[in-house]
Amino acid sequence: MRGFASDNYAGIHPEVLAALSVANEGHQVSYGDDVYTGRLQEIFRGHFGERAEAYPVFNGTGANVVGLQSMTQRWSAVICAETAHINVDEGGAPEKVAGLKLLSVPTPDGKLTPELIDRQAWGWGDEHRAQPTIVSITQSTELGTLYTVEEITAICAHAHQLGMRVHLDGARIANAAAALNVPLRAFTTDAGVDLLSFGGTKNGLMVGETIVVLNPDVVRGVKYLRKSAMQLASKMRFVSAQFIALLEGDLWLRNARHSNAMATRLYEAVRGVPGVTVTRQVQANAVFAIIPADVTERLQKHFRFYTWDEHTGEVRWMCSFDTTEEDVDAFTAALKEELAACSR
Repeated sequence: MRGFASDNYAGIHPEVLAALSVANEGHQVSYGDDVYTGRLQEIFRGHFGERAEAYPVFNGTGANVVGLQSMTQRWSAVICAETAHINVDEGGAPEKVAGLKLLSVPTPDGKLTPELIDRQAWGWGDEHRAQPTIVSITQSTELGTLYTVEEITAICAHAHQLGMRVHLDGARIANAAAALNVPLRAFTTDAGVDLLSFGGTKNGLMVGETIVVLNPDVVRGVKYLRKSAMQLASKMRFVSAQFIALLEGDLWLRNARHSNAMATRLYEAVRGVPGVTVTRQVQANAVFAIIPADVTERLQKHFRFYTWDEHTGEVRWMCSFDTTEEDVDAFTAALKEELAACSR
């Protein structure tokens, strides 16, 4: 079954599988002291600058929790959009595991601004309030929207002026760079981001994400926190080898450009269809729309996708590196057929 529920539904890119097969030859030192993880450090420095430090982990929640924990104290708070993954999709892990208070802000498009940050950026020195220490943004956002380089630069400058640091959840960072047509460092290192979570599984990897420290001066104990959070892989070469395959050449960019293009194709196919209301800007690899509830129910029997908002009927359609034009066309045809049946 082909679906549009999540880019995590996709398989492993063949080039990543081939890299895993090569990495499987012989013995390598465990827990990250292998040649693959050593090479990975060089690759991340090439993308993000000479001060970048990479810490592979198992998943995105682990990357976010350990990364945030390394920049905070037990009394710290993190300002984020209300729709942020750390706020609504990680089972409370930042609060339960890292011991952080999340201070969420409603946003119309999933994006923070300096003005929105100021709604929660107050109370320093007040022992009754968790202390705002971090601003966390997601690129591309959970609503499929993008921050421009200038917007992230402004957020970082504002946060730093207030004595806070900036974390970037980059579960779909490749899609953002592809859509903006800029290097990865343009909206991270060069914009002032202090630490990011680099996503791999949504862009063709089997398993693995990476904490990327961009400003080593503001973190502490990442390697110890990674271990205590159960995110240290004993056979780390197999995580690192995947990222090498993804990032050493242009595979990350090819995959992201393709998934973005398929989302654009889907948007163009459905935007004028009676009964479909596209609700968000389509800027990366996600399409959000409102369709009748009974159409959603029937369509989901043939194509997996998620209902984003039960109250409004808004749904989310995600495209991935292996989504084909035929997949999009078949889905669009089925959608039109169900809408026609509904109108009858």
